[in-house]
Amino acid sequence: MKNVLSSARAPKAVGPYSQATEANGIVFVSGQLPIDVSTGEFVEGGIKEQTTQALKNVGYILEEAGCTYDNVLKSTVYLSDIKDFAAMNEVYATFFKEPYPARVAYSVVALPKGALVEIDVIAAK
Repeated sequence: MKNVLSSARAPKAVGPYSQATEANGIVFVSGQLPIDVSTGEFVEGGIKEQTTQALKNVGYILEEAGCTYDNVLKSTVYLSDIKDFAAMNEVYATFFKEPYPARVAYSVVALPKGALVEIDVIAAK
């Protein structure tokens, strides 16, 4: 049985998808953009600020699922420019501690709304 999860603190889904789903104790959080819910816009700044906001949005949804960043098994990071990898990684390291989740990072041609970063995760309760 699939349960749909959502947090009012994270951006609403803007298409035919859920913020997150959970089945059998595994939580799948959809890709989160660096949108500040209070403004409906991307946070100001560059890759560090956008990574921080995207990970905060992930955290809000994890919280709704009864999880924390410690429950994350795997993450995927999408970057609009691979040159931002080191700066993203610096911020990412402040949200996760050992043992770190598995991770993949991709450079993509473009992200929705011109975002610099988008992050999704899979967590276990």
